[in-house]
Amino acid sequence: MAYLYLAIAIIAEIFATTMLKDTNGFTIILPTVFTILGYIIAFYMLSICVQSIPTGIIYALWSGFGIIGIAVLGWIIHKQVLDWPAIAGILLILAGVLVIKLFSKCS
Repeated sequence: MAYLYLAIAIIAEIFATTMLKDTNGFTIILPTVFTILGYIIAFYMLSICVQSIPTGIIYALWSGFGIIGIAVLGWIIHKQVLDWPAIAGILLILAGVLVIKLFSKCS
């Protein structure tokens, strides 16, 4: 069940961070509200996860999948361009997340 909460935290953080660009420095109300709610949900779900999953593993998975999700959504929604070094770095992050999830005895 903790990994379901972690998945919700990751999705909420990706959503909130993606909406952050649309807040225009927190001057546009609806994206600002969505951003704040997304972060509240993300951190609440993380607070549940730390009861049964090691914090380092949670943070590695949360930040790794978050970086990948935000980069992909930034490319799709905001038309942000990723150069080859950025893509290579993201793939290395994905590889690291997969190693942790698939091979770590802590997860």
